Amino acid sequence: MDQTSTPLVDMKNISIAFGGIRAVDDASVDLHAGEVVALLGHNGAGKSTLIKILSGAYKRDGGSIFVNGEEVSIGNPRDAKKYGIETIYQTLALADNVDAAANLFLGRELRTAWGTLDDVAMEAEARNVMGRLNPRFQRFKEPVSKLSGGQRQSVAIARAILFNARILIMDEPTAALGPQETAQVGELVKQLKADGIGIFLISHDIHDVFDLADRVCVMKNGQVVGTARTQDVTKDEVLGMIILGKCPPGAIPGPGAMAIAA
Repeated sequence: MDQTSTPLVDMKNISIAFGGIRAVDDASVDLHAGEVVALLGHNGAGKSTLIKILSGAYKRDGGSIFVNGEEVSIGNPRDAKKYGIETIYQTLALADNVDAAANLFLGRELRTAWGTLDDVAMEAEARNVMGRLNPRFQRFKEPVSKLSGGQRQSVAIARAILFNARILIMDEPTAALGPQETAQVGELVKQLKADGIGIFLISHDIHDVFDLADRVCVMKNGQVVGTARTQDVTKDEVLGMIILGKCPPGAIPGPGAMAIAA
């Protein structure tokens, strides 16, 4: 991760309002290749809304989005995918009754010259991408409903990176997972970072964040309280940012930090 390089994503002064309520107000955050940035805040803080603007689920009222240094227009999820942005929701959105390969190619199936599904080619490609991401995964013939939570995360992540995603949005990736499966997801994240993929991580688990994230960006009342490298702040200081809007010395204040803390 090189903080002097051009960010994969740079969201500047993003704003959006619903019914006169500013859900996101002049928020800025960036993400570099091989980096995990955790977005933190209470429910309603604006973090999910901000990230839905990046994923194309919402259209921003103001601000700019840059991908690899170039300003882009993201009006829908198709636009986001075009720029290599993929979202892995907490529900994972997997088809439980089919296997890993069928899930990886869901809606983008490979076909033979005769127009039939090319199951052999899809399984071969699934084995290739899963081999890079999670070499221990071998349950290719089973419906994903029979997989563990960590294995299901592997399938969801593999589906995202199969089509050349460079920016991943992960929504509560370890929610409802046990310690062993949480550790497995941590290994997946490390592999993605090593491949130069940037990750926005939405999480309520402060321990999870300090294990996985390089930086934190804390939001409150739609504004960015501040950003900090995890090595420069303590868990208590991050909790203070979340609860009180107080920006510690190791963090870079957001434009609304003083107003929030007042």
